[in-house]
Amino acid sequence: MRVMIVGVVDHGGAAATATALHQGLVYSGTYPCVAAILFAIDIHYHYYRHEPMAQEKNSKQTVDLGAVQETLLIPLVSRAEETKKTHGLVHDPRAVEIVESLDYDFDKWRKSPMILAGACVRTRMFDRITERFLAEHPTGTIVEIGCGLNTRFERLDNGKATWFDLDLPDSIALRRRYFEDQPRRTMLAGSVLDDEWLEPVAAAGGPYLFLSEAVLVYLEEALVRQAITQIATRCPDAWFVTDLAAKKLATPDYAAKSRDRMGIKAWFAWGCDDPRALEGWHPGTELLSAETFSDAHDDIVGRMPTLFRVLTRYARWIARIMTRNYVIAHYRLGGPTGAPAGEDEPAAVA
Repeated sequence: MRVMIVGVVDHGGAAATATALHQGLVYSGTYPCVAAILFAIDIHYHYYRHEPMAQEKNSKQTVDLGAVQETLLIPLVSRAEETKKTHGLVHDPRAVEIVESLDYDFDKWRKSPMILAGACVRTRMFDRITERFLAEHPTGTIVEIGCGLNTRFERLDNGKATWFDLDLPDSIALRRRYFEDQPRRTMLAGSVLDDEWLEPVAAAGGPYLFLSEAVLVYLEEALVRQAITQIATRCPDAWFVTDLAAKKLATPDYAAKSRDRMGIKAWFAWGCDDPRALEGWHPGTELLSAETFSDAHDDIVGRMPTLFRVLTRYARWIARIMTRNYVIAHYRLGGPTGAPAGEDEPAAVA
């Protein structure tokens, strides 16, 4: 009795197998040794090449976040997309790795490149204030409020400062899949409205920089005021940076349209037309600067999308009108007078 062994070299699954059969790339009877070798190659290809690919796809990290917390994925993918560009706004290979590992539909935002670029412009403006703080206070303490999957520590750390990453428990749980606590960087699970997280921050000592990037705008004004007052009371003289959206951007109609347009479930709950209004929330609080995207530093403008770059450089008045409803505000919270002012004079806000 003659045993016949058939082996097919697979270069792409069932379709390639059918093609191989059609082309007569079947080894049998006459060349049993060759057939056995090819059969082994076929098995190897399926189990050591195809299967790991399937396993890799199935092993992508799931995302289980609340409505507001889910928005942390927007700045993440914005940094990833900018990193892929030759002269992007930021270089963040870690963001690329995280995006590729998550089982999430990022394409709904990739089709809106201006939105992603705007998120990255904001990140770079926060970066510049952080860099200025580190230059003046190299051993200071930096707190990222609503840190999400931020990589500011990885991108800007000077090897001397102390960092705290604060966010809600579900966000921190996701963050811990990619980051670990280090001697000078600690993750804290909690709400900015709690006060327990301020204990280790206060114990670390100042000077302090608190960064609230796309966080407080999702809270009602009374809660924003509570959070800022708590921080000012425990950490006087701290630098505090937050983004402010005009009241018109926080109306129910605008919120509903924005949620639909961006495919998200949460939108701004608080609007502020005058950055100086926050100076009255705690004694001694001072606005150091208030900048729209059109006031961004030249090294940021030079990497903006072409249209906005041209407008900012050659028709700044148009750029100011386009960006006047969204501001990056830098404050000094209470404490004694004489704290270092910002690098630039406060920018006029239309």
